[in-house]
Amino acid sequence: MSAQNRILIKGGIVVNATGQEKADVYIEDNIIRQVGPNLDAPGGVKVINASGKLIMPGGIDTHTHCQMPFMGTQAIDDFFIGTKAALAGGTTMIIDFVIPQKGESLVKAYKQWREWADPKVCCDYGLHMAVTHWNDSVREEMKVVTGDDFGINSFKVFMAYKDVMMLDDHEIIECFKTARAVGGIGQVHAENGDVIVENQQKLLQRGITGPEGHPLSRPEEVEEEATQRACLIAAQTKCPLYIVHVMSKSAANVIMNKRKQDGTIIFGEPIAASLATDGSHYYHTCWKHAAAYVLSPPLREDKTTPNYLLELLARGDLDCTGTDNCTFSSAQKARGINDFTKIPNGVNGLEDRMSVIWEKGVQSGIMSPERFVDVTSTTAAKIFNLYPKKGLIAPGSDADVIVWDPERTRVISAKTHHHAVDFNIFEGMEVQGIADWVISRGRIVVEDGEVKVTKGAGKFCPTPPFSPYVYEKVRIAEEAREKLWVPVQRSEQDMYVDMSGPYPKTDEEENGAPQQKNSFSSRDDMRRDRENKPAIDSKPQIRVRNPPGGKSSIGFF
Repeated sequence: MSAQNRILIKGGIVVNATGQEKADVYIEDNIIRQVGPNLDAPGGVKVINASGKLIMPGGIDTHTHCQMPFMGTQAIDDFFIGTKAALAGGTTMIIDFVIPQKGESLVKAYKQWREWADPKVCCDYGLHMAVTHWNDSVREEMKVVTGDDFGINSFKVFMAYKDVMMLDDHEIIECFKTARAVGGIGQVHAENGDVIVENQQKLLQRGITGPEGHPLSRPEEVEEEATQRACLIAAQTKCPLYIVHVMSKSAANVIMNKRKQDGTIIFGEPIAASLATDGSHYYHTCWKHAAAYVLSPPLREDKTTPNYLLELLARGDLDCTGTDNCTFSSAQKARGINDFTKIPNGVNGLEDRMSVIWEKGVQSGIMSPERFVDVTSTTAAKIFNLYPKKGLIAPGSDADVIVWDPERTRVISAKTHHHAVDFNIFEGMEVQGIADWVISRGRIVVEDGEVKVTKGAGKFCPTPPFSPYVYEKVRIAEEAREKLWVPVQRSEQDMYVDMSGPYPKTDEEENGAPQQKNSFSSRDDMRRDRENKPAIDSKPQIRVRNPPGGKSSIGFF
């Protein structure tokens, strides 16, 4: 057996979400075999000296769009470039999105994404499924793709991008009912798409065509309102909800408050961009610079937003982090040089997420190293039912491991990053905290900062339905709700109502005029109802249709 397949990391501090310990980590093939102090190195093993460094689970980026077709072009980071950049920064798994065209089969789109990804990925990956239209066929295919042959447990709906991907509320309701029935998780891009279209038209009519039109057309309340509406729909359908790319204080507050008020199961995902930069860039005089920051929802002009979101993330009011990595070159962005609505939406982040969050969170004192592991890896693994294979340094877990140097620094730049895009939204930011060594599937892919990847070495990781981490929360919430669903006991005397009236007089009874027919009940109808009305049941009951935490009928109640 080669040393490449047997690795001993010695002398470091193992950091999991639950704590730290000084321990060595022994890896054989693609599995962590031992974790403990003073492990002996068997013959032919590769030894990594981790003295003074931290040994942590590789990062999981919950939100990427590699080579995604969008707005008349395609994201320039394909699955090879995207996952290479991810590994360079310490992320060892991504979860990308299958996004069917309107009217396209979910299964067909899934197969296309697998064909794009499987030959190229350098690290492991999973998939979410976007639902961009609704009919009975989509409902049936949602059931299919949660099966073992496909392995998807999360379904994203768009409340924006009208006439392209946006669903109306009644369609979201049906989607969430189905997601709940199959043990899935509902995801939402939360912006009011109708309001955005109105704003865009008004801004263009006033001659505002540059990137500054993007945040002006999508103000913070547009995100806040849609987040509130998504939480309401999730609560009523009993569907666990995952809000992608939380970009504003007000949207974060909605998530936090809804959890506290009614126990709705909601997870909030800020992204590297919303945690480390702001919307002032949209007003830069250089069009190329301003356009590079265009993503949706937009970055917020309030410069205190990143720190606010970081504090919520650190204390658990937000849950885990992605990047919404969807990169377009300056030339691609220039499709909208005379019309901001045509600028392809998307920014980088895959390579820099881990260092940016360490710098802004841990290095600043807001976040502990344990919480860093939680928000960059462990919670994501739990939500999407990958834990404990992912997100944990322990015997039996996948050997996706990083050796992190908390003292080493670097300056982020498009000149040195591994993305294909020619701009970096974190340009010039100095970060302290770097992945010196990265191990993916038991193989060294970053060695003392040097990236050594193999195209196609990553594998697809199914995300099974009924995540215990999520559905245990659902069970507890439903048990609490059931305690409130108690019928009031009334005697036959309590139920008595004198049905002889009085009733409002009709026009005919009032002045002899003929009664005009309309869609409402007539006086005769009311009389017949009174004469034929059965006795009121003296013991009304409320029927609870869904067993707590288990599979349910697809009822909306």
